[in-house]
Amino acid sequence: MAPQLTLYHCPHSRSTGVLTLLEELHAPYALHVMNMRKGENREAAYLAVNPMGKVPAIRHGDAVVTEQVAIYLYLADLFPDAKLAPPLGDPLRGPYLRWMAFYGSCFEPAIVDQWMKNKPADKQACHYGDFDTMFATLIEQLSKGPYLLGEQFSALDILWGTAFGWMMMFGLVPKLPVIEQYVARVQGRPSAVAANEKDAALAAEQAAAA
Repeated sequence: MAPQLTLYHCPHSRSTGVLTLLEELHAPYALHVMNMRKGENREAAYLAVNPMGKVPAIRHGDAVVTEQVAIYLYLADLFPDAKLAPPLGDPLRGPYLRWMAFYGSCFEPAIVDQWMKNKPADKQACHYGDFDTMFATLIEQLSKGPYLLGEQFSALDILWGTAFGWMMMFGLVPKLPVIEQYVARVQGRPSAVAANEKDAALAAEQAAAA
């Protein structure tokens, strides 16, 4: 019997993307749902899973994986039949890993710095260089489309498509046509529709119980 796969999830959070990924993978999974507004992700039971108190996290048998990008990599490799991760030896494996790492090491830190109006660090010392170069590099790749690896849809697109959707909603990234069209392609997939419906139902249950 395959080990149980559990997603620790809070509705309308970064874990929504992982929920979408699980749907796209057609993976058997259980949901451990927490109410972030009540601080359930900061209680001792969950801090034993992830001391940072952040979601998403997954448990697969005895293995616990935290950090968003690590979870995407783990799950896409765990279900190779879904073909959401280029395998070792595939020329696209390098670009796939590059854009996975780019999200956490460059894109999100730069977005947060801009949102918080942090003083730009010296370009030579800053881990993402400067915002304009980072963003232009990303948009250039996205413009090659229809997905980040060209014609091949991958777990990358669920990560980025979900993030762009939230960030446009809050005005953190500009509503450029290339971004809007990309988000529409990703969010229009049956997996994203199913995940968002589940998320909305869970959020409504929590709101009704408040």
